[in-house]
Amino acid sequence: MTRTKASKSEQSAPVESPEALKSFEGTLERLHEIVEQLEGGELPLEDSLRLFEEGVRLSRASQARLNAAEKRVEELLAVDADGEPITRELDVSQ
Repeated sequence: MTRTKASKSEQSAPVESPEALKSFEGTLERLHEIVEQLEGGELPLEDSLRLFEEGVRLSRASQARLNAAEKRVEELLAVDADGEPITRELDVSQ
């Protein structure tokens, strides 16, 4: 059985598992990998575009998560006119 060396385009994108990308930290790690690969400048144009698109998608998803977290922190710190904390049910599905 002969082995062929993988092309640079096949080596260029270690795909994270969907489970890893569910976490904010996993998404940031994947974004970091994408930036490193794009900065390397050795990818074919098609691979660079594919990685760039993935990076934009992950960046937007990360920003949405940050916005939701910021909103939640603001809600947790909110107080009413009497100085009492404003509470609501915790949504654990996120």
